[in-house]
Amino acid sequence: MYIVPEKEIAALMGREASFAAVESVFSAMSSKDAYNFPVIREAIGHADALYGFKSGFDRKSLALGLKSGGYWPGNEAKGLTNHQSTVILFDADTGKVKALVGGNLLTALRTAAASSVSIKHLAPKNAKVLGMIGAGHQSTFQMRAAVEQRDFEKVIGWNYHPEMLSRLADLAEELGLPFEAVELDRLGAEADVIISITSAFAPSLMDAQVTGGTHIACMGTDTVGKQEVEATLVARATVFTDEIAQSISLGETQHAIADGTLKQADIIELGAVINGDHPGRKSDDELTLFDGTGVGLQDLAVASSVVDLAIEKGVAIEVDF
Repeated sequence: MYIVPEKEIAALMGREASFAAVESVFSAMSSKDAYNFPVIREAIGHADALYGFKSGFDRKSLALGLKSGGYWPGNEAKGLTNHQSTVILFDADTGKVKALVGGNLLTALRTAAASSVSIKHLAPKNAKVLGMIGAGHQSTFQMRAAVEQRDFEKVIGWNYHPEMLSRLADLAEELGLPFEAVELDRLGAEADVIISITSAFAPSLMDAQVTGGTHIACMGTDTVGKQEVEATLVARATVFTDEIAQSISLGETQHAIADGTLKQADIIELGAVINGDHPGRKSDDELTLFDGTGVGLQDLAVASSVVDLAIEKGVAIEVDF
């Protein structure tokens, strides 16, 4: 068995490799070559933590395994990342443990890659303004990945705690883009692409606030009850997702499905667009929305790539198990 510690991940996996792995996974899922198993995600009743498992199997790459982890909101005060994850890979031929991989940075990279893939395939080609809702740890990964897909000229942002927007302002300056903190009415009206990355249980972005041919990537809703945008906004959009079953049960579409304004049959797998089975955006004025729930196969794909690189570079720790 190989162990790839968290401290080695940054030198092994970057945005380009993460993007390629995630795009490939979405394609394989849509062609039924890969599938996820049901997600377990529960409040454990200790440290206000959410904990769970995501797992799956890709018949093409033979990636088999699970990601174990969750969200500990008190970790930041301890000098730790609130999201804690570990990926375990198994040999598909024998069932033996193949690798244990630090999953914190990988989770951030693959989540950002997923929204970036959606921007590549669904956002208006001439998108110029990027809107960011949320300014937590994951937001910077999202912005870095997003700006690689379109020639954005400006970033505007909103956060529940405005003092945190300096994180986005600093990154925008590093990327050579002007940044402005705005209210949601203006963000919804001006942004060509909106990334929402919060852990809210009530919507912040409302239907009436979004005008024009916008692409929205909802990346924070991964638990029953969470919600980032108003259900009527979801129902008005052409909706794409990583996995339909997960989207309607714990993703952003759960609320529109529950109130009957959106039907499961109306939700499209992003992989179908990647594979050419669906045209994706049909016009510049169409409202598109990607419900990025985060599937286990994404974690397995990036972790498998990391293990191969770690072995090649001699930083993987080999142990008998």
